[in-house]
Amino acid sequence: MGTAEIKSPEDLRETPAILDGISESVHRKKLGVFFIESDNRRTAFGRGYTGGTTPVNIHWKPIADLSKTGGWIAAFFIFGNEMAERMAYFGLSVNMVAFMFYVMHRPFSSSSNAVNNFLGISQASSVLGGFLADAYLGRYWTIAIFTTIYLAGLTGITLCATMKMFVPNQDQCDQLSLVLGSCEPAKPWQMLYLYTVLYITAFGAAGIRPCVSSFGADQFDERSKDYKTLLDRFFNFFYLSVTTGAIVAFTLVVYIQIERGWGAAFGSLAIAMGISNMLFFAGTPLYRHRLPGGSPLTRVAQVLVAAFKKRNVPFTRSEFVGLYELPGRHSAIKGSGKIPHTDDFRGLDKAALQLKEDGSNPSPWRLCTVTQVEEVKILIKLIPVPACTIMLSAVLTEFLTLSIQQAYTLNTHIGKLKLPVTCMPVFPGLSIFLILCLYYSVFVPISRRITGHPHGASQLQRVGIGLFISILSVAWAGGFERFRRAYAISHGYEVSFLTPMPDLSAYWLLIQYCLIGIAEVFSIVGLLEFLYEEAPDAMKSIGSAYAALAGGLGCFVASIINSIIKSVTRNPENRQQSWLSQNINTGKFDYFYWLLTVLCVINFCIFLYSANRYKYRTEQALEVRETKQNIPAEDS
Repeated sequence: MGTAEIKSPEDLRETPAILDGISESVHRKKLGVFFIESDNRRTAFGRGYTGGTTPVNIHWKPIADLSKTGGWIAAFFIFGNEMAERMAYFGLSVNMVAFMFYVMHRPFSSSSNAVNNFLGISQASSVLGGFLADAYLGRYWTIAIFTTIYLAGLTGITLCATMKMFVPNQDQCDQLSLVLGSCEPAKPWQMLYLYTVLYITAFGAAGIRPCVSSFGADQFDERSKDYKTLLDRFFNFFYLSVTTGAIVAFTLVVYIQIERGWGAAFGSLAIAMGISNMLFFAGTPLYRHRLPGGSPLTRVAQVLVAAFKKRNVPFTRSEFVGLYELPGRHSAIKGSGKIPHTDDFRGLDKAALQLKEDGSNPSPWRLCTVTQVEEVKILIKLIPVPACTIMLSAVLTEFLTLSIQQAYTLNTHIGKLKLPVTCMPVFPGLSIFLILCLYYSVFVPISRRITGHPHGASQLQRVGIGLFISILSVAWAGGFERFRRAYAISHGYEVSFLTPMPDLSAYWLLIQYCLIGIAEVFSIVGLLEFLYEEAPDAMKSIGSAYAALAGGLGCFVASIINSIIKSVTRNPENRQQSWLSQNINTGKFDYFYWLLTVLCVINFCIFLYSANRYKYRTEQALEVRETKQNIPAEDS
């Protein structure tokens, strides 16, 4: 047939040429008249959208000369915004635990959990930012709004650290009093204020994170022959900007805190965020934008409802030939190109099956397009890969807090220079920076010879490499912690857990730090690129939000594991402290690290199974074309 309907492969031979006395040509004619939901209005298919990824300007009008917009210059303005956001994020994550302990007089365990929850909320709620960007605002305006909210939160935190009224009395609160918990605790309203501004900051981060990487990738023309290479390099440079922000947070911000105090440290984060906001807005004339495609959640719900209503209807009952899609090049969804039909999740195909009872003016809650159905299928198929990075995020979260406690007991001197304990997390950042700088000159050529892949390794292979290296990192951490604790006990430091041991260097921690940094490079960069390329055209921000959601869930998983371990391993009747005792020298942090190692191994096995079953969209599109070519001429 000459029409553009997509046939149901299982029923091709069962569909008669003439149904109920109506000729096949009449069925062809009826295929051109469906209706779809877009922006709360119903639009005839004949007025669909073409080239869903066509860039537009800030007013959502076509760009006359693409050469004057986008590209690396526009991307660098976006890198600046991400660098400042990451600087603030990591600056808070590494300093807020110490601030709550030393200034707000909260125990280490509750401070760590509070920061873990902050990290989790800021990432898990990224789905909201992705939804707003894809549905209504577009990525630019979503970033613009939430980066302003972020700045407001940082300003509030700066006020908390600067004004004495927001913190408890610091008089007669020395190190011994902190250890014994006898310092004046923060008043409930003071903690309420701190948590409020902290979570305002988390909310601002939630709107930025899913949009920045996608908005940066939007600046490159996907019709270019070098698009894949440019996209690969973009995500590496993007993560390089993330790493640079983290390095600044772990060094310069920590130095400012030591020399100028907490108010100056948090104030420097607010100033950096304000400057980055101005740079981001300065690049506005250069940006390329994508049209928001209407509510993606509504489209997903319509597919699920329509498929459920027709769950018991066989494909042979269709009053037309095959499943339904808009004829020609047009897409029914603004901001999206057409997506070929696949055989996955065949039950969802029922949503694109038109019956007599649907009528001539079918409801979008009863009949959906093939592209709309395929969007839902893609979102489902993507879930296992980011889900397998949740454990990596949990390990990263644990390292941010537990490794700091380890470092307090170790000698952090480099010659005569004493490195602050809170600077220790800079080393994963430095390893990431080094790996990213050497990635194209060392890793890609070597791995290309092994795998034959033009980029050295596929996106899923890179994620897998990172997950494997994370296992090595946690296993080493457990082994070293066993040695460190035995050394502390044998040298009389069992009670003095805040006193550094002069003969045991903190730089043994560099091995676990560097390994987890390398793991992060491969897994997170590969994941971001994978989600951007595989997500539907009109759901790119939702796809990127998957990565942030996995990171947020990792923070919550870390808090849950901590709570379970403390509850299970503590026995007050026998005066047995938990594995995660505030006194790290009497705890069992090594047992905890080995438990994480076992969980990481299980997670890695699940990833291998999921990655082996996944088919890239380009592979599936090729299979569809081959299937069409193999259909006999009389059936096509």
